[in-house]
Amino acid sequence: MLDHPLNSLGFAKPPAATRVVVAMSGGVDSSVVAAQLKEEGYDVVGVTLQLYDHGAALAKKGACCAGRDIHDARRVAETMGFPHYVLDYENTFREAVIDEFADAYLAGATPVPCIRCNERVKFKDLLQTAKDLDADCMATGHYIQRKMGDVGAELHSAADANRDQSYFLFSTTAEQLDYLRFPLGHLASKAETRALAARYGLSVADKPDSQDICFVPNGDYASVIEKLRPGAADPGDIVDMDGNILGTHRGVIHYTVGQRRGLGIGGLGEPLYVVRLDPDNRRVIVGPKDALSTRIIPVREINWLGDAPFDSQPEWHVSVKVRSTRAPRPAIIRPLSPTTAEVELLSPEDGVSVGQACVFYANEGSRIFGGGWIWRGY
Repeated sequence: MLDHPLNSLGFAKPPAATRVVVAMSGGVDSSVVAAQLKEEGYDVVGVTLQLYDHGAALAKKGACCAGRDIHDARRVAETMGFPHYVLDYENTFREAVIDEFADAYLAGATPVPCIRCNERVKFKDLLQTAKDLDADCMATGHYIQRKMGDVGAELHSAADANRDQSYFLFSTTAEQLDYLRFPLGHLASKAETRALAARYGLSVADKPDSQDICFVPNGDYASVIEKLRPGAADPGDIVDMDGNILGTHRGVIHYTVGQRRGLGIGGLGEPLYVVRLDPDNRRVIVGPKDALSTRIIPVREINWLGDAPFDSQPEWHVSVKVRSTRAPRPAIIRPLSPTTAEVELLSPEDGVSVGQACVFYANEGSRIFGGGWIWRGY
């Protein structure tokens, strides 16, 4: 029999005896998490990461963790009366996230750096810092749910499908999930979060949501890549699927699979789309829309969150997302090893891109079984 009933974070002790580190970006979501836990009586410690140079080139509206955001997080901590620390993770962030982002783009992939940031910085180094601070758990403002199942903690989609961030959190491991808490995942809408912020008197109650990748000003990926990797925008040929030259491009980094507009090769009859990028030969390969259709997807670096080992059976019948903005589609996963697989979509999907994530969802219910990274398969 427990000496004390479980508190709202799942610990058998009073909130005042439960230390929780809150990862604070300076936005309304993580601010509400910190304020709510403080109001409930928890021993809250706020931590904000300084991830990159906050100079004029990058301190922009719509980015996370810019100088203004650190200031906002500090103000929330002062308002609610808990300690707040800023940790300099610039070098870690550059090595673990920005450099790979640049190299992946140069290799013709379409990377998702926010996933790598969660995986390699927030849920790795920051989580370890939380443990070093003797915290019982770490809480974030992500819209996703952690539920206890028969085997342990499970990852589930957020109650609000419009805010669900499961695509960006598929690489959260079972061990990390034991330690993490997501207090906003059950809310029905973002309006509820903002109402809570107003009730707590937080200055960020009406702060706009961040829209872009934090280190990419105005969503202009190409200009960032050019600064990081000089010469990356060298021009080359636009060719059809038979290798015939149709025109010239201004650098492979300016194009993505599935792109139709801005190719500068009009007047050829049927619409043409980017179907593949060949950075080694500085070529952009274009073709008809049906050339974009894909059924078989090679996936690697798989993080599996099922109850049984990933390679314990030949097939898993699930649904998968191959882009954050698309709904899950029925698929069959065939494990090739504990971390690699072939995913077969039951109906073809257009614009499947190397470098994106393939995230696994239960066919019924809200559970997430992890996922992996789409690659070329050779």
